[in-house]
Amino acid sequence: MSYNVNEKGYYGEFGGAYIPEMLYPNVEELRQQYLKITAEPDFIKEFDQLLKDYVGRPSPLYFAKRLSEKYETKIYLKREDLNHTGAHKINNTIGQILVAKKLGKKRIIAETGAGQHGVATATVCALMGLECIVYMGEIDIERQAPNVARMKMLGASVRPALSGSRTLKDATNEAIRDWINNPVDTHYIIGSAIGPHPYPDMVTRFQSIISEEIKWQLQEKEGRENPDFVVACIGGGSNAAGTFYHFLDQDQVGIIAVEAAGKGVNSGHSAATSKLGKVGIIHGCKTLLMQTPDGQITEPYSISAGLDYPGVGPMHAHLAQTGRAEFYSVTDDDAMESGLELCQLEGIIPAIESSHALAVLKERKFKPTDVVVICLSGRGDKDLNTYIDYFKL
Repeated sequence: MSYNVNEKGYYGEFGGAYIPEMLYPNVEELRQQYLKITAEPDFIKEFDQLLKDYVGRPSPLYFAKRLSEKYETKIYLKREDLNHTGAHKINNTIGQILVAKKLGKKRIIAETGAGQHGVATATVCALMGLECIVYMGEIDIERQAPNVARMKMLGASVRPALSGSRTLKDATNEAIRDWINNPVDTHYIIGSAIGPHPYPDMVTRFQSIISEEIKWQLQEKEGRENPDFVVACIGGGSNAAGTFYHFLDQDQVGIIAVEAAGKGVNSGHSAATSKLGKVGIIHGCKTLLMQTPDGQITEPYSISAGLDYPGVGPMHAHLAQTGRAEFYSVTDDDAMESGLELCQLEGIIPAIESSHALAVLKERKFKPTDVVVICLSGRGDKDLNTYIDYFKL
């Protein structure tokens, strides 16, 4: 069985491009060009150079000694939090801005939840001298104020989404609306492995640098390329897609996806799509989606602004449905405690998104000989206010 996208843009039954007629030319242009552009030697050279000299890759694969002792297994952290801008998001925005330039686009739009993708998009637009508009839910603007300030300093215009739950889903709706109104000169940099084909595949390919590095770094440290398990948190799922990519067809590597259970899977305040989702269509692709019996999207909830999305990328929906990946749902409380634990055991303050991935250590027992690689997708600076409020620091 293949876990990668097929030529029609599907992962099993999930994926595709369900888009309004107005967007067809944009998406079709991208679909026809993205593989050709990204295979050109000058593209590869510039992409690799920027990842090295601008982003600071490779990101370290760090053996977490004290964490490993506590959980009696070998835990490595893939330190995406050490990238320029503080998360994995920059890997994708650099790739997409280079594609946009090749396509002659002058204006860039993006959506953001936690603000990390917005910052990464604003960063590459400043780098390349392109206009940047970032859509962000009004609630997220409040809870991620430092990132909003960063985007503005980088020259981006931040536009609030005032409808619906005023979070990531609504920011995405606004961005799509903008794209329909400005089809010719605008490229939409989607930040997650979601959206109409070819976005999930394109984003995954740019993020696959994560698993590519894990393989040679593990060879250096453990004398083997494959870990026993790879673990990543999932909202839309770009850090997870990149972490899993080179291991999808390696059956001996366990894949663990961790989503946000919020206040509890069945509390009505959750974003546990694999447990609560039914097949549906959101933002241009067919995937698992939290919805009412009559198909209305239900409001997701997570203390983490980057995980409160009502769907999940089509690749992950396929991994859940086929059983290739184990899915865990972690509550706010467990994630926050795991984040604090990493601070105090390893001296690393993680993003709350990444803290969800760490919380799997409390949920699942690993063998002492297991090599477990956890993607530390981002750093916790942006979440300090949430940590302060939660722990009454």
